[in-house]
Amino acid sequence: MTETSRHRTAPEGGSRLTRFIDAMIDIGQTGQIFGTHGIGKTATFFSHIAEAHPGTELVFVPAANLTPDDLLINAPVRENGEFVLRQLVMSQLRPGKPFVLLIDDSLQAAETIQSQLMQVACNWTLGEFDLRALGCIGVFLTDNESLAETAARRSDLAILDRMVTVRVTADDTAWRGKLAARHHGWDLGPFFGVRASLGPELRELLSPRTMEHVLALAREKFPLRWALPLVNGERLRLAETRGKKSVDRTSEILDKLAGALGVPNPATVPDPVRQVLRAALRNRWSVLLQGPPGCGKTELVRETLRAGLGRDPLYFSLPVTNVEDLCAPIPTSDGTLENLMAQPFTGRAPKAIVWDEYNRPKDKAAFARLMEITQEWSLAGRPIENLRAQVAIQNPPYHLGRKLLVSRNNIAQATRFTASLVVEPADIPANEWLIRKYGGVAETVLEWWKHDIDDEGREWITKRTIERLVKLHERGLPLEQATIYLGDGEYAPVPLTALVDRLANRPVTGLAELARQADRWVERLRSESASAEGGDGGDLVHQVLANAELSQLRRHRKVVARLVPLLPPKLRATYLVGVPDDRQRFWVDVFTKLPR
Repeated sequence: MTETSRHRTAPEGGSRLTRFIDAMIDIGQTGQIFGTHGIGKTATFFSHIAEAHPGTELVFVPAANLTPDDLLINAPVRENGEFVLRQLVMSQLRPGKPFVLLIDDSLQAAETIQSQLMQVACNWTLGEFDLRALGCIGVFLTDNESLAETAARRSDLAILDRMVTVRVTADDTAWRGKLAARHHGWDLGPFFGVRASLGPELRELLSPRTMEHVLALAREKFPLRWALPLVNGERLRLAETRGKKSVDRTSEILDKLAGALGVPNPATVPDPVRQVLRAALRNRWSVLLQGPPGCGKTELVRETLRAGLGRDPLYFSLPVTNVEDLCAPIPTSDGTLENLMAQPFTGRAPKAIVWDEYNRPKDKAAFARLMEITQEWSLAGRPIENLRAQVAIQNPPYHLGRKLLVSRNNIAQATRFTASLVVEPADIPANEWLIRKYGGVAETVLEWWKHDIDDEGREWITKRTIERLVKLHERGLPLEQATIYLGDGEYAPVPLTALVDRLANRPVTGLAELARQADRWVERLRSESASAEGGDGGDLVHQVLANAELSQLRRHRKVVARLVPLLPPKLRATYLVGVPDDRQRFWVDVFTKLPR
C-alpha cells in the first residue's frame, strides 16, 4: 500500500517511537532517542503520554535552555527556628503524580550541567533525590546527532551502557496522522504523496515540521516559500545532488504541494508584513522577519500587533536581554525550586511577543531560552497563558556588500517559525508614517527618494535616514550628515543635489505640483490622447500617481479623478495589481466614477 493511499484521515494507530516509549516505561530503562530536527519526536511524547498513560504527567525539560541552578540548588531554608542549608530540586520534578521525564535537546546542554543530566539518565537520581520516589516512571533523552546542530557527542561508555538507544526517522512518528486530523477538511493523501515521491535528501530537507508550516500558509493562501526556514540569513533550498551538480527544485516542489492541496502558490501578496502579522494573531504563529536596518520593521510590527491585540505587545531587545529577564529559579516554602516567570508573561490578558534584534543575542543562554518559547510556547516548562503570536525581527548577515555583526543559527532554531519572510523596504509602509509625523518636508524628501535616485541609492537611504534628513533640514544643518557615515570622512554614496533643489522649492514634479497646475496637465494629456500609447506627459503623470502615498491620493482626489480618465487604459490597469486592500479600494472607487 502506498503512503498516498494510506493517509486521507488519521492513519497510524501507533508508531515505532510510541512503542519504544511504552517499552522503556514498562522495563524501567532510560531511553535515548536520536533523530533529525522537525520529525515530531517531542510532539509524539506530548500526545502519546496523554493518550496512552492517563493520570501521568509529562515533565518536559528543554536542556538547551537550562542554567546550572535550574534543576538543583543548595539554598538556606528555615527549619525549627534556624536556617539550614538544604538541597532543593526543580518543582516540576515533584508534580504529586506519576510522571515521565523528557530531557529534550540533551546534547545542547551547557558543559556545566551535563553531569546533572547524566546522573538523571544513569541512576534516575538528582543530587540527594531519588526520582522514582518522586513519582518518575520513565526517563528519556532526545536530540539530533548532527554536529551541525550540536557541539557534543555522547561517547562515555559508562554512560552509554546505562541507556537503550534508538534512532528514528520521520517514518517512525505519527506526524502524518496528526496533521491529517488537524486539517480534516482536506484530503492530504496527494500532499503526503508529493513528499513520498522525493529522494531521501529532499525528504530530510522537507521535514514534517516544515510540511506543517506549508499547510498553515496554504490555509491563508500565502506564498509557500515562507515555510522554508532562513538559515544564517539564506532561505533553505530544496536542492538535490545529481552527479557533481546541485539541482534546485524548490519552486517545482512547492508548486506540486500547492497543487495537491488545490490552493494557489503566489509569488507574493499585497502588504505582506501586515497580512502575515494578522494571520499570526489569528492562528497562534511564530513569525521571523528578516530585513535591512532602518526600513521600519520594528515600528510596523509593534503598531500592527497593538491594533490586533488592543494593547502593546511584550517587547524584548535581545542585545540587552538576560536569561534572568525571562525567568529565574527561586527557593519556595515547600522546599522546591520554582522557576519564576517575568511578570509580563503572567496573567490572562492576551499577549504577543516581539523579539527584536533576534540574531544579536547578549549571550547564548538567552538565545537558547527562545528555542523553547518559539516552539513549545512555554518558559521553563510553564505554558505562557493566552500567548497569541511571537514575532522575531532580525537583519541579514550582509547588506550593501558589508557584513553585519549578527549571530549564526542552525536549522533546528530556524524551523521554529511558521512563516519566515525576507522583507524589502517596499514591504514596509513607513512613508505614510513619515508624512503624518513631518508633513510637507517629508513628502518632498520622499518625492526625491522615489524619483531622483536609482535603486542602489534607495538602498542606502533608509526610512530612518529619511527621518534624519527631515530633522536636519528643519534645523538648517548639512544634509550629508544625515546619511550613513562609512568612516574616514566618507558618507553613503548618494548625491543630494536634487534633494537640495526640491527643498529650495525649485521646479519639480510631484502630486502636489500636478494639483497646483491641474488645468495645464489636463490639456497636455488631452493633446496626447489621440495616440493609444499616450505620450511623455502621460508617462510622467502615471509615474507620479503610481508612486504617491495613499494619503496624498486622497488629499488630491479631485485632481486624480480629472487626470486618470486621460491616461491609456494599460497604465490605469496597473493601479489595481499587487497593492494593499485600502489602496485598491481607493482606485476601484475612482474607476467606478469615471465617465462612460
